[in-house]
Amino acid sequence: MRRRTATAALCTALLFTAVASGAAVASGAAVASGPHEGPYDGPPPEQGRRADRQRAAVPLGGDEITFTFDAHLAAEHDDDPLEATGTFEFSHYLNGAGTRAEVAVDCLLTGGDVAVVSGVVTDSDLPGAEGRRVGVTVHDLGRHDRLGYSWAATGSPALGGEPPRCVSSAPFEKVRKGTGDFDVVPWRPRL
Repeated sequence: MRRRTATAALCTALLFTAVASGAAVASGAAVASGPHEGPYDGPPPEQGRRADRQRAAVPLGGDEITFTFDAHLAAEHDDDPLEATGTFEFSHYLNGAGTRAEVAVDCLLTGGDVAVVSGVVTDSDLPGAEGRRVGVTVHDLGRHDRLGYSWAATGSPALGGEPPRCVSSAPFEKVRKGTGDFDVVPWRPRL
């Protein structure tokens, strides 16, 4: 068994005691939905960075993983990613069992074609997850975007493994064809 598959299986077992079929959904601050039009070369958008709701499926050994983001960073706070607001949700199921969580955004940070959003779990059916921080990474590769999530490296948030603000794992999962296609707006702080 490949290391990534074994690690993902272990994290899934620790995180959820679940079983289903592979999909990850994402949409959030600084990651805008819509067709990919290449690198962003302009100034920061007037309304600040934001991520719109969009679905991205990630196949992972039969797991069904979804993320939905509604994260924002107001233009007046563009120099401080810790001022991001909004929510994101995720669910992770395997063979029909799993869990879901709602998260309050506490950071939105982008660089080039990569965005990281983190937050604290505010509601979950996973005992012990509430109050724990998680993070998600999006890598904008045109029509073949990638996602990563912190619990792949830290284990279940219910077990206490949590990253600091603005931190997630490398975007190791490919989104399923026909989903995702995020546009990441690079962070351009005022200096």
